[in-house]
Amino acid sequence: MPVWSWILIWTLLVAGLIAMLVWFAVHLFRKLMATMGALEDLGDQLAELDLDTGVPGAPFHPAVFQKRRVLAAAIDQARLERAHRRAHRRDLAINRGKLIQHTPYKPEDWPSC
Repeated sequence: MPVWSWILIWTLLVAGLIAMLVWFAVHLFRKLMATMGALEDLGDQLAELDLDTGVPGAPFHPAVFQKRRVLAAAIDQARLERAHRRAHRRDLAINRGKLIQHTPYKPEDWPSC
């Protein structure tokens, strides 16, 4: 085989490889743009819901410049609030369990099938 045939074969192979890579890049770019459009639509839908996901609380103040007594009082207050929230959740769970176990319905109140 002459040398020019090898050059022609390798040129066609490299051109085919480049064409395939360009086709993959275009295909990937189109998928990426479709995904970005879908994410934008999802963001618009979430904005319409107007959910307040932030937990309301006091603004952040660094503890470096505060007195130890103030910080200890804040820690104790946070601990008490956490215990109160935990007790409230426990009471709700107990009430829900009691409602499930002791339904106010009597068998004669059930609808007939």
